[in-house]
Amino acid sequence: MTIGSRFLDLHALHPVTASNMNRGESGQPKMIRLGDADRGMVSSQAWKRPIRLELEEELGEAAARTRMIPLAVADTLRDLGWPEDLAHFTAAQIPRSAKTDGLKTNPEEGHRTQAMLFLPADTAGRLVEICAAHRGELEAALAEQAQTGRAAPPVLPARQIAAELTRRTATINLFGRMLAEIPTGHVEGAVQVAPAFTVHKAHLQPDFFTAGEDWPRPHERGSAHMQTAFLTAGVFYRFATVNVTALIGNLDGDTAAAAKLIDLFVFAFAMTMPKGKQNSTAHHTVPDLVHYVVRDRRPISYGAAFEQPVTARSQGHLLPARQALVDYAATIDRLVGTRRRIAHGHATAANHPLDQLGTHHPGFEDLAAQAATAALSTSPRAGTEPAESGA
Repeated sequence: MTIGSRFLDLHALHPVTASNMNRGESGQPKMIRLGDADRGMVSSQAWKRPIRLELEEELGEAAARTRMIPLAVADTLRDLGWPEDLAHFTAAQIPRSAKTDGLKTNPEEGHRTQAMLFLPADTAGRLVEICAAHRGELEAALAEQAQTGRAAPPVLPARQIAAELTRRTATINLFGRMLAEIPTGHVEGAVQVAPAFTVHKAHLQPDFFTAGEDWPRPHERGSAHMQTAFLTAGVFYRFATVNVTALIGNLDGDTAAAAKLIDLFVFAFAMTMPKGKQNSTAHHTVPDLVHYVVRDRRPISYGAAFEQPVTARSQGHLLPARQALVDYAATIDRLVGTRRRIAHGHATAANHPLDQLGTHHPGFEDLAAQAATAALSTSPRAGTEPAESGA
C-alpha cells in the first residue's frame, strides 16, 4: 500500500491536579508566558519519555539512551572473569572500531561516548559476544600496546560493531535517533511533541510542609525538616503529530507494524503522565478530551486557540476550554478548508459529542484503533462525518 504525505495530529485537554510534573533549575514547576499571561508548562521531553517507556513495555522491546556502552561492556567482561586491563582495553575498542576514525569518547571516564546513543537494550550483551569471539586478537593487541607504548589500532570487526550500534527498535523508528558520527544510524523521527501548557493563567502555589522526627531527643521539640515546595494545577493543552509517511519509511514499508505502533502511541499519548514528584502529588489524571485529525499535507496545532487565556466559570476551566477548542477547529476548517482532511474524531468525558470534532468515539481505546486505521487509509476521505458511536 502506498500513501502520499500523511500526518496524524493529536490534541488533548488534560486537567491535572496539584503537581510538579516537570521542574526547572530552581526545582519549581516550569512556566511559560503566552498571551501576556503566565502558564504552567511541561516540556515535550518530560511527556515523550513516559510515552516511549510505555510503548517499550507494551511491545516487550526495550531501548536505552546512554553514553555508557563501553562501561557496560567492561563491567560484563569483568563479571565473566576477564582481567581488569583487558576489560578496560576492550571497552575502548568498541567505539574505536565503530568507524574509521572511531567515535569520540572520554578516556578518563571509562571511554563513555561523548554522544548519547539510542540503542536496543540488549546491545551491550551482543557486543560482549563479539568481544568474546575476538578475545585472542584483543589480548595480542593489548600486549603489543604495552610493549610499544603506542595505542593499538582498531581490532574488532568494524562492520559488526557499527551494525550493533545502528540497530533499531520500534520506538527508535517512531521517535528517531540523532547519530551524526555514524550516518547510517541516523533515524529521522516520525513524531513531534509540543510543550504542554495551561489554557488559563497559572500561578506557582506554595506548599509549606514539615517532617516530624520519630526519635526526638528529650529536650527537642518541633519538626526535623521544614520546606516550601511549589505546585501548579490546571487544564493543559497537549499536541503531538505523527508523520505517518516517515514512520512507514522507517519501518521499510511495513504498514501493519505502522498501524500497531500508531494505535499504541495514541493510547499512550492519552494515558501516560510525567513522573516528576509523583509520589508526593499522585497526579494520576486522564484527559477530558482527545481529538485526532488525519491530514494529507501538513500538521496543524490548535495551540493558538488558547493564546487568549480562558476564564473560569462557576464550573471551572474545562467547559470554556472545550468550547475554545471546538471554535478553533471550526476556524481552521474555514481558513484552510477540509479538502486535505482525511478523517477526524474525538473521545471526551462530556456526555455528548462535540460539534466540529468529527466521529464521536466512546473511549480512548476505540479512538486509538480508529485513528490508526484512518491514518493508513487509502480512501481520500475516511470517517469525516460525525457519528454517535465509534463505528
